[in-house]
Amino acid sequence: MPDGHQEVVPALEFEDAGLSFGPRNLWSGLSLRVEPGEFVAVLGANGSGKTSLVRTVLGLQRLSSGRLRVSGRPARRGAADIGYVPQQRRIDPLTPMRARDVVGQGLDGHRWGLGRPAGRAARIAAALEAVDASAYAQMPVGLLSGGEQQRVRVAQALVADPRLLLCDEPLLSLDLRSQRTITALVDRRRRQEGTAVVFVTHEINPVLPYVDRVLYLADGRFRVGPVEEVFTSATLSGLYGVPVEVVRTNGRILVAGIPQADESQHHDSAATAGVPHV
Repeated sequence: MPDGHQEVVPALEFEDAGLSFGPRNLWSGLSLRVEPGEFVAVLGANGSGKTSLVRTVLGLQRLSSGRLRVSGRPARRGAADIGYVPQQRRIDPLTPMRARDVVGQGLDGHRWGLGRPAGRAARIAAALEAVDASAYAQMPVGLLSGGEQQRVRVAQALVADPRLLLCDEPLLSLDLRSQRTITALVDRRRRQEGTAVVFVTHEINPVLPYVDRVLYLADGRFRVGPVEEVFTSATLSGLYGVPVEVVRTNGRILVAGIPQADESQHHDSAATAGVPHV
């Protein structure tokens, strides 16, 4: 560039993107640029296309129209630029793996080939330290609490030093304290390292202190903007086509009147076949 400054490549970029399954349009005309260090929350009712959006970013689902790029390149399976944090699922207590073994899967044969990179042990230790999980690095992962297991999953997502941290409902089944811990850890990473965060969640309140912008999906439509612009009665009523009430109280946002879709009728399954995680 003429001024000598290098153009910043967005961590994630949708350009006029659309996704449909047969006659059902999940979303179309979506243009979204997520900059390094930005925290974007993705919200919407069941069946709105949140998980399908995650699958497109992971290279597991092709767009019906438009373009999607991760760090300036087309989305593809196993991209090292993406760290993926899945939903919290309890791990069998008999699983014969330590916490550090799970984190190591983010570096070696589980995701990026069979070779083991130089400095592997140091990188695993650093990732565990970054999420305050060093104390149980040697413990069987199945014996950890749900919140501790989710810390380990965050460490697994961070160990390869991704530019984009993609979190798919990572707070489900966690208690309030663990929810706060996980969101604070994710926020700390993006502030310290400039990692972009796309955080799919069912409600805004757990991420309210951290989020820069919201992408809200509803009935084939969407709205992108700051929380104060998206979470209004007028905006959500317009998206859903029915009266929706938004109330702010004691630092929380309460929403009433959103119609709940029948998940069985939609192609937005929580299953992410081919996405590696423990």
